Amino acid sequence: MENQSLLFQCLLFSFLMYFTSTHSVKIPRLSPIPTWDTSLHHPATFDAKISTDNINTFYYKQLLDHFNYRPQSYKTFQQRYLINFKYWAGANSSAPIFAYLGAEEAIDYSPEGVAFLTDNAASFNALLLYIEHRYYGKSVPFGSREEAFKNARTIGYFNSAQAIADYASLLLHVKKTLHAPNSPVIVIGGSYGGMLASWFRLKYPHMAIGALASSAPILYFDDITPQDGYYSVVSRDFREASETCYQTILQSWSEIDSVASQPKGLSLLSQRFNTCRPLNKSYELKEYLINMYASAAQYNHPPRYPVTVICGGIDKGSFGSDILSKIYAGVVALRGNTTCKVNAPSNLSETTLGWRWQTCSEIVIPIGIGNNSMFQPDPFSFKSFANDCKKLYGVSPRPHWVTTYYGGHNIKLSLQKFGSNIIFSNGLRDPYSSGGVLENISDTVVAIHAVNGSHCLDIMGANVNHSDPEWLVEMRNKEIKIMKGWITQYYDDLLALNETIKWGILCREDTEKVFWWLLVLS
Repeated sequence: MENQSLLFQCLLFSFLMYFTSTHSVKIPRLSPIPTWDTSLHHPATFDAKISTDNINTFYYKQLLDHFNYRPQSYKTFQQRYLINFKYWAGANSSAPIFAYLGAEEAIDYSPEGVAFLTDNAASFNALLLYIEHRYYGKSVPFGSREEAFKNARTIGYFNSAQAIADYASLLLHVKKTLHAPNSPVIVIGGSYGGMLASWFRLKYPHMAIGALASSAPILYFDDITPQDGYYSVVSRDFREASETCYQTILQSWSEIDSVASQPKGLSLLSQRFNTCRPLNKSYELKEYLINMYASAAQYNHPPRYPVTVICGGIDKGSFGSDILSKIYAGVVALRGNTTCKVNAPSNLSETTLGWRWQTCSEIVIPIGIGNNSMFQPDPFSFKSFANDCKKLYGVSPRPHWVTTYYGGHNIKLSLQKFGSNIIFSNGLRDPYSSGGVLENISDTVVAIHAVNGSHCLDIMGANVNHSDPEWLVEMRNKEIKIMKGWITQYYDDLLALNETIKWGILCREDTEKVFWWLLVLS
């Protein structure tokens, strides 16, 4: 165990060395719940207040490798899933199952964080199922996280194809255990989980009658979407909030570089921005600010609206009228008067490690910064990105695999006849919406978007004070109406099938009777 722990620590060290030293733009996390910009000083918080008394935890003996027949493939691990039976009408009535497909984090907070399911389960009489993604939370192969992340041979089973195969296998198990073969399943996911939901519907249409894919940037691969799409939307969000705020941020980068180039300049910046540790280079500060602005835009949820909060602080300029004092005022407006801001100590989470592997293997989202934004240009370099991944894991990314395996190019042409019953929902203030499906592909593969919406806002819980904006309520109602239509159609088809089977049996019995009468008469 000591050797395993040492290897894991070496991986952590390598991660920190390679991915805190590079200046390349990171691929922002795809998470429904806004926990990207957190540290020990700024822990993640959850607004939802849902009782977990009705949540039951189970484990399923999952196969390590669904696609090979080597001895190693037959190894198993315990995959965690949660069930809420409270609203389910039961197997006898073939009541539906809502399956939330876990993404790049543990599922502990999914029932409260993704409360759209709980808010609407009663009206559907639905069972709520939350499935944890392999290699996250407590669903870790090889007995421990240290062993699972030891090298590419053990972490190589960590990919989306294996994950959705896990979901298919586990769904069969749940339906069999509950004696619910005719209960229709709708898969739901947000962000990366939304991508999984849409891909699951395409790959396993016999397992789910439909999919709700919230904020799923399935087109942000293989240069289908312009590389600067993400940060262009971030910039647009800030510009729409305040032109003076946008201009201040735009001018701040050269000002930071100018101060940093002076004698004791980094010390001055450390003092000005109340950093937790002295800055070693100006990019540490700039990276913090880039991540803060991006996170604020991605999760610009009501009623707080972080972009408006930051711009309010910048425009007010409580700490001085110079550019950097205004920028610091924006940081304080968002973060409050904590002891320190930049370079706060943080734990390297399992999500950070897991997401880095996923983006270094198949989820290669080529996000760069172009010339027409409030940021300094920083184009995506696949060569540099691949070199960093190769140094860390010993394997190279496969930038074309997602579009090869799931599709993406000419998506309307390929899916308008092939796909059905998928909702792609997006908020246009979400930077990742630039890689989302924003137009209907067919009558049954539909796009629903809100101009003022943000990342996965539609699958968050409704405000307890019923103060959600009207456009958000309308967006959710559209999704519910479509999902109820899927279920109604399923029940009609099931009834028709049963009638056909019944008539087939009766016809066969009548034919047998006629046959025997003919024998008797002969």
